[in-house]
Amino acid sequence: MLKVRYALGLALLMAASLYLLPALQAADNPVPDSPEVSGLLAQAKTRSIQLRDDSDLMRSFNLTGTFWQNHADQITMIKSHVNNLGKLLREMDSKREMASPWQQEAIDHITPLAAELASSVENTIEHLNTNQNRLHTPQYRDYLTANYNLSVSLSALIGDFVSYGKNRAEYEKLGSELELPGS
Repeated sequence: MLKVRYALGLALLMAASLYLLPALQAADNPVPDSPEVSGLLAQAKTRSIQLRDDSDLMRSFNLTGTFWQNHADQITMIKSHVNNLGKLLREMDSKREMASPWQQEAIDHITPLAAELASSVENTIEHLNTNQNRLHTPQYRDYLTANYNLSVSLSALIGDFVSYGKNRAEYEKLGSELELPGS
């Protein structure tokens, strides 16, 4: 009976070690950051800042009483920024296999927020197209505020991931120079 327990325990220990081996090897050999994905994140940061600034300008139109055409021109520019950001995200996603885990996490967090912003911009366009003479209604102001708030959140999120990537690379470089374990 003792031999059976010993053999069973040994078998379980071997199975567990085989199961954990890939995770342990991954910890020893972490996936390096993809320079392509880092570059795309930096581009997305620039685009998201433009988007945030243009959304802020459009939001201010409601305070100044600008013409309908100014609103239409501005929302067209915002839509273009959203579409360009979407292209960058699709390109990042196509390079997902080369991305490090934190870069994959960045893609996973940025994409739904960008989709929510795109939906909000579409709602604004629809409202503007059907209500050209109703630019000062609470509903329209809510659309403009939502676009602005989402663009601020998106810009901050992308900026945080870009900063993380730069700080992480600097940390690893310093650790390597100091010959620290795990660097």
